[in-house]
Amino acid sequence: MSAYTRLLLACVSLASLVGCSDPQQDSNIRSRGFVYCGQDTPATFNPQLTDGGLTADTLAAQIFDRLLLLDPVSHQPTPALASNWTISEDGLAYTFELRKGIAFQTTPWFTPTREFNAQDVAFSFSRVINPNHPYHAVSGGRYPWFDSQGFANLIEEIEILDPYTVRFNLKRPDNAFLANMATTYAVIHSAEYASSLLRAGKPDQIDRKPIGTGPFALYSYQPNDFVRLKRHPGYWQGQAEMEQVVFDIASRGTGSLAKLLSGECDVLSSPVASQLPVISDNDNYELNAQTGMNVAFLALDTNQPELKDVRVRQAINHAINRENLLNSVYYGTGTKARSLLPPMSWAYNHNSQALDYDPERAQALLKEAGYEKNLMLSLWVPLEPRPYNPSPRKTAELIQADLNAIGVKVNIITQDSVRRFSTIDKANSDLILAGWIADNGDPDNFLRPLLSCDAKQAGLNVANWCNLDFENLLELASRTTKLDQRLDYYHVAQDILDKEVPIVPLAHGVHFQVHHRSLSGLQMSPFGTRSFSTVYRNEN
Repeated sequence: MSAYTRLLLACVSLASLVGCSDPQQDSNIRSRGFVYCGQDTPATFNPQLTDGGLTADTLAAQIFDRLLLLDPVSHQPTPALASNWTISEDGLAYTFELRKGIAFQTTPWFTPTREFNAQDVAFSFSRVINPNHPYHAVSGGRYPWFDSQGFANLIEEIEILDPYTVRFNLKRPDNAFLANMATTYAVIHSAEYASSLLRAGKPDQIDRKPIGTGPFALYSYQPNDFVRLKRHPGYWQGQAEMEQVVFDIASRGTGSLAKLLSGECDVLSSPVASQLPVISDNDNYELNAQTGMNVAFLALDTNQPELKDVRVRQAINHAINRENLLNSVYYGTGTKARSLLPPMSWAYNHNSQALDYDPERAQALLKEAGYEKNLMLSLWVPLEPRPYNPSPRKTAELIQADLNAIGVKVNIITQDSVRRFSTIDKANSDLILAGWIADNGDPDNFLRPLLSCDAKQAGLNVANWCNLDFENLLELASRTTKLDQRLDYYHVAQDILDKEVPIVPLAHGVHFQVHHRSLSGLQMSPFGTRSFSTVYRNEN
């Protein structure tokens, strides 16, 4: 059953989201929109509550706006809802001047009575950082990305200076603050909508039926089936070219490719690397590539008794043949990872002494640690292809074979998609195959969310590793205004990771996206999907 057919049938049964159009009007969907395939069912429509997936990677840029955006080339913050900003000399106060005349979306469940202003900014971030805020505990009260950054401990106060000026007062200088305010997680909600839901006793609806200022509004949703967005006529940058976007979230693996080639999908995100030749040979489709700020890695749960021994962790690193991974999983499209940071990062350490493939050394380290023949480990693997890992199952099988070659038995545990902060504890795994797509170009965006002590508490640090020397280096790097000092701090931090091996960097992937040639205006970014407001269908 196609996404179009499912979409029409679902209209009669959707209780939580209303407003499906007359089925007869959807027969010409291709002239009014497009179908996007290739990602999983969202657990929420609020990216503040996630650490990745469809909501953060793609939907957020359609439904919401942020104060700032990131230039895809320079990686520097640029104006969005904030027209400009100033920073105090001591680096503790960031004052944003907001644009006027920006309308929130009107949906079947909410009609705004005012435009965007400073109250919306204050609400959106106060909910995250203030445990006493009426919305803080709504939908579970966990904000994994912000928690991993220690965001609540950074912000002293959010001041509304006037309806279109808001100031963030920090407890300490933070060089990554502006970049973090431009991430896909730093979205702006409607404070007016939140107040109305609170009065109605339905606060959790804010995360299921969101209201933003973005180019598209949520219109209907069928779990494990589709998400449908309709354009926001009052979008401040001009209404989108396409009337609607349908996300087919029932597609997996070769099924997604089959849907693309049969014409049921117009866009396929992150096709499996082995599918690329088939796509490239078809004149009806255009394949785009974006060198990503990403990394695939193997996290070693340092809470597990065997993995507390650094020699065991070093042995696992030595045992993995990254060249084999690049050939068999990435088909030559990836880059061998020697660090969490990709080579395009300004803090990448080209002199890194990372541990290389050396199975004999791995066996010697295991023998030294007392695990010559009797080590058995479990490996948790999400099956969803991502830009940093186009085939997780194949990656897991190759790692399993590499470790078996040095006498370590590995049991693979699979799951459809990544839910790091809610699933790893239940899985009780020793090894976790994971990855990260940077939200901005600052090296702090790799190191802090994945390996800081705050990230351990938040659940994103799946290695459960907390090293005070490493933590202090991140803190020093965030405070200094001298770039050469920041570079030195980050290099020493990477040296600690090379020695302690809480994670094994595997590869940096290329983000591929394929679309039907009748579509134009799709834009790619190193930091995830960009707005679809510029997408249009050619007449020819």
